[in-house]
Amino acid sequence: MQLDFTARELTVKLVYYGPALSGKTTNLQSLHKAANADAAGRLMTLETKDDRTLFFDLLPLTFSGGDLNVRLKVFTVPGQVIHSSTRRLVVQGADGVAFIADSRGTETQHNAESFMDLKENLKANGLSLKEMPLIIQFNKRDLPDVRSDEEIAKLASQGREPVYLAVALNGGGVVESFMGLLYLTWSSLEATHELSKKFNFDAKQFMAEVAKQLGETRSVDEILATCVGGALDVLAPEGTKG
Repeated sequence: MQLDFTARELTVKLVYYGPALSGKTTNLQSLHKAANADAAGRLMTLETKDDRTLFFDLLPLTFSGGDLNVRLKVFTVPGQVIHSSTRRLVVQGADGVAFIADSRGTETQHNAESFMDLKENLKANGLSLKEMPLIIQFNKRDLPDVRSDEEIAKLASQGREPVYLAVALNGGGVVESFMGLLYLTWSSLEATHELSKKFNFDAKQFMAEVAKQLGETRSVDEILATCVGGALDVLAPEGTKG
């Protein structure tokens, strides 16, 4: 988190993490497509000839609420094993993380290895996975041989992280996952820094405005309720729910 008192602007860093080709970049592309042009900045990507993100994507979204402007910077990391040092750099200073897993059973090991990589890279930056606002998205639900809804729900019931199902290619579950991540992240920042009190910031109104700018007509509660497991209220102080 970076706070510019002069400009009264708060910058929040969100990182999409996961194995190669799990759909991290596709999530950002779909999110950018859903966002109102007034809120979304330019989506910057750098890809190799085989369509894999070589470095990272950055999607800036800007919203206002009370006496504070909020700028959300959304990054992805390269999933390839050889880019470990880049992933470590990108997660530096992260306020929240979305872990994008591939739903296919054949990718279970790659998902597990990437999750452990996330844990180690956070630790290298002095961050704790247990304290980091984190959601998990199981992407590519439209492909054959994916793990069943029941299996994922069972896994989700065993952890604290909210779990979402998605088909990022057509936008399914993308906004829901992002809103879940933002909700946990803002709740954590609010608990630590009391932003609502210091800046007359209405977190409930802010979350509703974000949803609206992302093309949503549902309430924030309805959007958050689409998770298949996990505890969205773990980090949430009273008054931040939509």
